[in-house]
Amino acid sequence: MEAVFIVVGGGIAGVTCAETLAFFEPEKTIILLSESSLIKTVTNLLAITRTLTKFDIKEVQSSEFSLKHPNVKLIHDTLAEVNDKEKYIITKTNKIIKYEYLCLCTGAEPKLIPQSQDFEEILGIRDTDSIDTFIKKINNAKKIVIVGNGGIASELAYKIKNTEIHWVIKDRHISATFVDPGAAEFFLPSLNKDEIQKEPVSKRMRYQEEDFKKSGAALGPDWYTNLIIRGAGDINIPSTVKIHYETEISDVSRDKKSEHPMEITLSTGEKIKCDIIISATGVMAKKLFKTKSDLELTNLGEIQVNEHMETNIPYIYAAGDVCSANWSIAKHWFQMKLWTQARQMGSYAAKCMAGHLNKEEVLQDFCFEMFAHSTKLFGHKVILLGLFNGQKLGTNYEILIRMTKGHEYIKFVLENNKLQGAVLIGDTDLEEMAENLILNQIDLSPYGDDILNPDIDIEDYFD
Repeated sequence: MEAVFIVVGGGIAGVTCAETLAFFEPEKTIILLSESSLIKTVTNLLAITRTLTKFDIKEVQSSEFSLKHPNVKLIHDTLAEVNDKEKYIITKTNKIIKYEYLCLCTGAEPKLIPQSQDFEEILGIRDTDSIDTFIKKINNAKKIVIVGNGGIASELAYKIKNTEIHWVIKDRHISATFVDPGAAEFFLPSLNKDEIQKEPVSKRMRYQEEDFKKSGAALGPDWYTNLIIRGAGDINIPSTVKIHYETEISDVSRDKKSEHPMEITLSTGEKIKCDIIISATGVMAKKLFKTKSDLELTNLGEIQVNEHMETNIPYIYAAGDVCSANWSIAKHWFQMKLWTQARQMGSYAAKCMAGHLNKEEVLQDFCFEMFAHSTKLFGHKVILLGLFNGQKLGTNYEILIRMTKGHEYIKFVLENNKLQGAVLIGDTDLEEMAENLILNQIDLSPYGDDILNPDIDIEDYFD
């Protein structure tokens, strides 16, 4: 087989790349190589502001995808080797496919706690299959331990019902990947569930993998909304969440005599018995294939790419969680392993490959001008803009905060009287104004602290 473009990966970066190529080059042959029989596509894409988008993820079967994109051939297989000298790839089933341009979007895999290889009760959550295994196991659990402090760990602590939850985090506050201690304090009442919450109605389509041994693509940004996650506890008693701050798991052992078969020892010396342990401690780049020439990698194993998403090997590109931005980065942007960035990188890599093929100049996408992410934590809408936690600013900056308990939390990060970042929790309607202030670097010294005064409609100043 041969194709002008081969894209490897059935997650958001890979699928977005293939779809964008199909749009720009409808006459060219495109092959999408996916480990999973289901692939992730973006639906209901909504532009909130110039840089901020909101979207849902739909899992589709290959037949449905092929109908929509007739010039994309979807192959259910795994990349084993890249011969960049003769420009062909070899798959695990020994298919040899020639390419003109290759884009690696193999994503990331869970970085589990060290003890996970010895205990099947330690579960990692990253893809569709791991969620299915988790749901089956948690149905019989009355007491669980969650390890990690990112988005997945935060949502599991909020979402799981009818169990006793112990949440082990190495930081001083919850959800430290995204928010500061003040926002964490705002979220805490949502975590202490004093009443049984009604399940939300989900409109998201979801298929089942036919073969659970295959590795699925990573979860969608709304992965938890269509799941009813219940333990084996009393359905009339709300879950309790006990947070263990500034600690890690130092040992795991089995206790066959106890009602709860697992026992963990924390670095503080405290021991906790439980039924299962959920490791949600981040991800690492997934690169399980060989190449003839050496790819330039970071010390974390990510593939380095330049401002056109090109690797150091000619005609090979990379996008999404597997890659690392190796260009002169704009002040208000930085890389995080997020759905929004995977989609942006996949789309931009496709534009660069099409431009390269047609010998056209490609200007870097505007999305790399400012960090922008929309998500949901503990039932609240969360928008993060620019240097929202003072990243890159050292210690010479000031913070303005407005909080209405249970309603909204607004944080502005200012340097030299100019807005550098913002955290907006709840329905604040300030995202467009905050984005403009960051991008345009308007001097805010005439307004002082009134910029967050609830009695002044600050948007009127900047219409």
